Amino acid sequence: MVDDRDDALPDHFWAAARRLRHLSRETLAPWDVSPSHGRALGVLMRHGSLRLGDLSEQLRIAARSTTEVVDALEARGLVRREPDPEDRRATLVVLTDQGRAAGRAIRAARSAEAEKFFGGLSQTDRTNLLRILRKLNG
Repeated sequence: MVDDRDDALPDHFWAAARRLRHLSRETLAPWDVSPSHGRALGVLMRHGSLRLGDLSEQLRIAARSTTEVVDALEARGLVRREPDPEDRRATLVVLTDQGRAAGRAIRAARSAEAEKFFGGLSQTDRTNLLRILRKLNG
């Protein structure tokens, strides 16, 4: 039976989000990295070295939270802080070689995770879902 009541939509959305979060935690477990740490590594893989404030903007989290994420990644040897050559007052967050290797492995694992999660959808459904999510996230 199809549940197409308007009030069922949020329930199904949150159930899918919970499943995806759980799958993400499982995927990241081998690197002892939380989802927020994995997101930070992904941003640094895409954009290269970033100032803390720019990393905060990319992650859409508060500067204090970014500092905690960077501290945790630094403790694991995945990033390091360096002075910004363009502004001595600023600090850059830089991936280490270990961080780049972890980032590549996590990217591959997350790609497999996404295929597992979304694999039952047709290409048309995936395209429509992406369009809808982009619209919702405005």
